[in-house]
Amino acid sequence: MDKDKLIELHRYDARARSQLSASGTAPTNGEFGSNAMPPYLRTPYIFYEKCMRELIGSQDQVLELGAGSGLHTWALVQTGAQVTATDISPASLNLLAQRIVNAGASVKTQVADMESLPFADASFDVVASAGSLSYGDPTLVDAEIRRVLRPRGMLVCVDSLNHNPIYRLNRWLHYLRGDRTKSTLQHMPDLARIEALCNGFTNVNVHYFGALSFAMPAVARLCGPERAQTVSDFFDRLIRVKRSAFKFVLVAKVKQI
Repeated sequence: MDKDKLIELHRYDARARSQLSASGTAPTNGEFGSNAMPPYLRTPYIFYEKCMRELIGSQDQVLELGAGSGLHTWALVQTGAQVTATDISPASLNLLAQRIVNAGASVKTQVADMESLPFADASFDVVASAGSLSYGDPTLVDAEIRRVLRPRGMLVCVDSLNHNPIYRLNRWLHYLRGDRTKSTLQHMPDLARIEALCNGFTNVNVHYFGALSFAMPAVARLCGPERAQTVSDFFDRLIRVKRSAFKFVLVAKVKQI
């Protein structure tokens, strides 16, 4: 395991352990998914959750990459599908499992490196990812996604985009403070990565969000969080948001063979 990946492993293990009680169980409070976000950042996650509700059925086998502590796992579990949540951090998966149990369900977890998944070819109907694409080498991760998907399978993901210079500067500052590793900066998705990821898929749909997300904390202080969400969504509809977007949601279906 390379240096940056070890740094991320130790960071997320420590973070998860800090959220577990002395008994090893997670606190019962806390929101999942879009509900855990400030209102002005919710729209892409609301859309991601909508895609999961509409496209994933109870008969599906679903693999979640980089599930972390389960912030977005609950929406997958609610589809009734058989979900396998994966991450390189064992403590994060322990926290994830406890959170799902506290919410009244259960989920299968598996420690796994997304660059080399411990699953057979064509094992899953759906691969889901929420903010995890920058945690692995794009060529390796994309190949693994295609390998484990079955014919007519789907990739559904939400992630950050790396074209807007304001967001790039913010990520660089987080790197300088030690909150990010250099590899995550290098692997942050851009439009070329999205195009490469879509190779071998058909019925590809990409939606872009948050051209002005960087300004929304200030707008929220002036007008309130809900009003800031309305303003952000309005500008996304008004301008060409693709290259300046903060987030994107991608849905792609495997070509039949």
